[in-house]
Formats: sequence, C-alpha cells, structure tokens
Amino acid sequence: MAAYARIHEIEFPVLKDPGNAVADQFGAQRTPEVFVLDRDRTIRYRGRIDDQYLVGKQRPEPTRRDLALALDELLSGDAVSVPATDAVGCHIGRVPKRQEQGEVTYSNQIARLLQQRCVECHRQGEIAPFPLTDYAEVVGWAETVQEVVHQGRMPPWFANPEYGTFSNDARLSDDEKRLLDEWVAAGCPEGDRAQLPGPRQFTVGWQIPPPEQVISIREEPVKVQAEGTVAYQYYSVDPGFTEDKWIKAAECRPDNRGVVHHIVAFFVPPGEKLRDGVRGAMVGYAPGMPPTWFDEGTAMFVPAGSRVIFQMHYTPNGSEQLDRSSLGLVFADPATVTRRIGGGMAGNRFFQIPPGADNFEVRSHHHFDNDALLLTMTPHMHLRGKSFRYEAAYPDGTREVLLDIPHYDFNWQLRYRLAEPKLLPKGTTLECIAHFDNSPDNLANPDPTKPVRWGDQTWEEMMIGYFSTLPVEPNGPAAQK
Repeated sequence: MAAYARIHEIEFPVLKDPGNAVADQFGAQRTPEVFVLDRDRTIRYRGRIDDQYLVGKQRPEPTRRDLALALDELLSGDAVSVPATDAVGCHIGRVPKRQEQGEVTYSNQIARLLQQRCVECHRQGEIAPFPLTDYAEVVGWAETVQEVVHQGRMPPWFANPEYGTFSNDARLSDDEKRLLDEWVAAGCPEGDRAQLPGPRQFTVGWQIPPPEQVISIREEPVKVQAEGTVAYQYYSVDPGFTEDKWIKAAECRPDNRGVVHHIVAFFVPPGEKLRDGVRGAMVGYAPGMPPTWFDEGTAMFVPAGSRVIFQMHYTPNGSEQLDRSSLGLVFADPATVTRRIGGGMAGNRFFQIPPGADNFEVRSHHHFDNDALLLTMTPHMHLRGKSFRYEAAYPDGTREVLLDIPHYDFNWQLRYRLAEPKLLPKGTTLECIAHFDNSPDNLANPDPTKPVRWGDQTWEEMMIGYFSTLPVEPNGPAAQK
C-alpha cells in the first residue's frame, strides 16, 4: 500500500482498514466513496467525488464537482445542498469469513474459469487494473467480477448473440456465470490447493516467427501521461518498401503493456490518406487478440511505396510511462502465394450529424464482383458511435444479418472473426448501417451543440465497416503462372 501511494504520488494519509471495520461502520459500498464529517463527526456528505465517471462511461470533464461543492458549502456555514450521491466504482473488497470447502471452489473451478476468460489481461504488467491470478487477489474482487460479468461489461464483447458465430467470442457461457454466482454466494471457498491448475503460460517475445522487418511507431519513445484521457495517437512511418510485398505473418507488439490498450496498423498505398478512410491492409493488437498468421500459400499484398499508419490507444495507469510499440513482419515468396487475402471497407464520408441528434443513421456498402469468403468484420466509428450492423444482400434477393453491434463502444476496437468463413456469392452487396448519438445524453460527446462531419480526429466522426476476405478461386502470383 505504501508503494502504491508513492508511485501515484498520493499526498494525503493512506490508512489500512483491517477487517473492514471503518467501511462497515460507514456502510461504504464502493471505491472511491467519500464521506465528509463536520466537527461533531456528523456525516454531511457521502458519495462520489464528481460526475465525470459513470458505469462504463465517462465525460471528458466533470460537470459537477460534488465533493468540492460540499466542502465549500460546509466551510461557509451553509447546509450541503446535495448531501448524498451514488458512488460509482468497484465493490469494496471486504475480507470474507473464510470458507474452506464447497461444491464450487476457487481451486477446482474458478481458477480455471479465470485462466480461460480473464488472465490474458488481468495479470501483472498487463492493461487490466488488477490481476486475477491467485486466490488472495481474486477473493477481494469477487463481487465486482460477478457484477461486470452480468452487466455484460466484461469480458469485452459487443456482438448481438442472435447473429453469427465467432471464433473469438469472449463472453462467459450461462454455465460459467452460474459457477461464479454459486461461488460468491457460498462465501468464495478456496478449496483444496492440490486441485489448482498450473499457471497459464504466455509467450514471451514475438508470437510469429522471427520478423524479417520490425517497424517502430517512432524513433523516440512516446510519453504517456499519468492520468486523464489520452486522445488516439496517429504515427505515420515509411517502412522503405521499394518493391511490392507479400506478408504471411504480422504482429503488432506493445512495448508497454501496462498502458497500451490497443494498436491498429494500416498499410496505406501511395496516394491515399488516413482522412479518406484507409483501404489498405490492416493489422491489430488488443489483449487476447492473436497475431495475423496466414495459412500456407496465402498472403496479404502491400504495394511498393506504402506507408504504415499506427493508431495507438493509451490508457494512463497513474504514473508517467514510456512506450515504443512496433510491428513485426514476415514476408512470403510471391512464387508460393496462391491466394491473396482480400478485404477493404464499406465507408461513407459524406454525412453531417445534426446537433443534438440521438439516433442519426448513416449507410455504406461494398459490392462483390466475384465469389468471396468473408473472414472478419471490424466496425469503426468515434465517440458519437452508437450502433453498427453488417448485412448481406444476396443476388437472389434474400438478406442476412452478419454482425450486429447494438451498443458500440469506441474504447474497444474489436475485430469479429467468423467461426467459419461465410460465402458471399458474386453479386452480393455488403451493407453497413450505423447510428450516431450527438445528443447531451451521450456522455462521451465532445460537443452536442455542433454538427459533425467526417474526420480522423476523435471529435470528428468516421463510418467504416472494415472486412477481410479470401477468394474462392486461387488468385495469387503462383496461381497465375
């Protein structure tokens, strides 16, 4: 605790609360939750510090500083105008009465569940705010884990389960949720430690074969501020491609996993700009996302003269950090490539979202002139993005929903990978339907009073449905001989 206070430069006294005695006396439920006492030790205010953070959302800046206002009113001899507010945060990790055994225990079932679903991010040095790798850590977070799982906030996954089956679906099953519920209800028994699974092993270093070229986001490390929100950072790098390249494996590798939320790297062909909506190949990193690695004979084409544009999403962790993330590439011999990975975007640049509009619709489409196998879909909008849907309009007149994101979250740039490639026959039109919320009810909205047009900055908007495909018939250099 002392180390935490030192690292985060906390200047006020920090005290332990053995056995939850103080928290229980005040009836505190969340962290952070503040209590203001007068000279008679009477509680005059309790609740949140300000209104910047809500459940799963945050404003760019607070609009009401509840604690500061309560202190000002109290010191002025006035009654506190708002004496109580709802605290927003995690459950306080109370020390439970120790339970050794039960039908569901940490050692037998819960440790395995967490290893499979959570510890990719929730381990030391990763992006999650706390680890979930041993009993002592997990038991204090048990109620919070249970809550965010049932709210659908964790693990992060936004696809409507009514449409499509995806190989990277992160959600817990109903049976897994029941196990978690039973364990928490029983007092979080630890169980027999002899039943614990071995620790999950993670690859150290590159997960792809040794890269033939490594491209860093910049020469000098990026400084990531200690607190607050960092706008998306974009870095344009010339990789020196003097000839066309065929890429069979690519990996975005975070340098500082404690602050790198995600990376998207675009290969931008000569003459194109990010602002126009990148049509080139795309590689990404997010915790739990495997690197891009194609089957034998399959590769991604990048023309000579292309640049790499990195989109970096940083999340401050309480102290200033440095990062120099990179992209590793393994090239294929063109003579061995029989299938060229395809893809692109169904984007719309020509829209204007009116001020205050809470459900403004924008559509885009892409027409397929040849049979194709759809592999992945990656919707992209900015802070006013509300929902996104991919639909296929087939040549026979039928339609199918391929992916539905009813609640889009800009903070999670997820790629949705189909469990089985989807045949899109020649003549199919891929249609994307997006909705935007430019109203004051959207807490992430930078300014609901202004009209919003296309742009690469987060206070502007984009409407892009990225996708990747594989040709049904061989179309690579080796197939054309």
